[in-house]
Amino acid sequence: MTPGFTEATLDARRPRRDASAMLRRKLLLAASLPIAARPLGALAQERPVRLVIAYPPGGSTDLLGRLIAPRIGERLGTAVTPENRSGASGAVGAGVVAQAAPDGATLLLDSGGQAVNPVLMRGLGFDYRTAFAPVTLLATLPLVLVVRTELGVTRLAALLDRLRAEPRRAAYGSVGIGSRTHLAMAALMRSAGIAAEHIPYRGGADQVTGLLRGDVAMGFTSVALAAPLLREGKLRSLGTSLPGAADSIAGQGFPGFSIGDWLALFAPAGTPDAAIARVAAAAADAMNQPSLRPRLDELGLLPAAGGPEALARFLAAEREVMGRLIAAEGIRLDG
Repeated sequence: MTPGFTEATLDARRPRRDASAMLRRKLLLAASLPIAARPLGALAQERPVRLVIAYPPGGSTDLLGRLIAPRIGERLGTAVTPENRSGASGAVGAGVVAQAAPDGATLLLDSGGQAVNPVLMRGLGFDYRTAFAPVTLLATLPLVLVVRTELGVTRLAALLDRLRAEPRRAAYGSVGIGSRTHLAMAALMRSAGIAAEHIPYRGGADQVTGLLRGDVAMGFTSVALAAPLLREGKLRSLGTSLPGAADSIAGQGFPGFSIGDWLALFAPAGTPDAAIARVAAAAADAMNQPSLRPRLDELGLLPAAGGPEALARFLAAEREVMGRLIAAEGIRLDG
C-alpha cells in the first residue's frame, strides 16, 4: 500500500470518485437530449425568457407585463425580461414572436388585436391564426362610456335621446380604427339605430383630450384613463362595456352587449406543450398575488387566467364576433 494512505483513507475517497462519475454521466445524458425533450426548467436556466410586449410603455398591456414578469421569472427559475415592440395595433410585436424559435424562451403579451388584426390587415408576413400557440388569458378589461359633464346627461338613455334629436352631435372618438374603443361604440350605435361619425385619435390621451375639448360627444375609454377625470368631475360615466356590473350597457336596454379588451400570453407555434403548461401555471400564480390586486383594480383589469385550452376557445369566439361586426360596419384601415 502507498505510504501515508490507509484502507480507511481509500474508502473515504471512493464515494467521492463514484459521485463525480455519476454527475458526469448525468451531464452527458442531459446534453444528449434534443432541446424539445428537455423540461422548461432546464431551458430557463440556460437563458432568460424574453417577454415581448406588443404595445408601448405606460399603457395597460405594458404595466401588466412589468408587474407580473418578476413573479413568472421566480416560478420558471430564470429572468423574464420585458421588451416593448409596439406598432401597427400590436402587429409589430406579434411579428417578432411569430419568427422566434419555439423553445419556450420567447413569449408575447398581446391584447384584443389578436382577434381584429387578422380581419383588418393584409401582407403581414405571418398568419395570426397559425403563428402562435395560446398560453393563457391574463385579464379582461372593461371599457367605460364617458361624456363631458357639460353635455348635461347622466344616463345612457338620455344620451341616445339627445343624439336622435340632434344628429349633428353624434360623433365619437376612439384610439384608432379597429380598436376596441371603436368597435364597442360602433356596436352600441348600431344597436341603438343611430348613425354616428367615428373620429380616430392617435391614442387614449389624445382621445380624451378631444372629448374634453368638445370635438366629439362621447367615447369608450379605459378605466385607468377615465378614473381621475371622473373624480375631478370633468367626465361622467354612463356605463361599462362588459356585463355583470350594476351600470353595464347590457343592463341598460342592450342585452348581450359585451365588448371589452383583454390581455393574454402567446408563444410561437410549435412550442412544446410542457413549456406552455409551465408558463401558464406561472402566469396564473402571478395574476393571483394578493399584493397585486390593488394595482389591477386601479388599471381596471379583471384576472382571468385559465390556461391554453380556455384561451383557444375564447379567441375563436372573439374572432367570430369581431369579424361579423367589422364586416357589418364595413370597417377598413384606410377609412
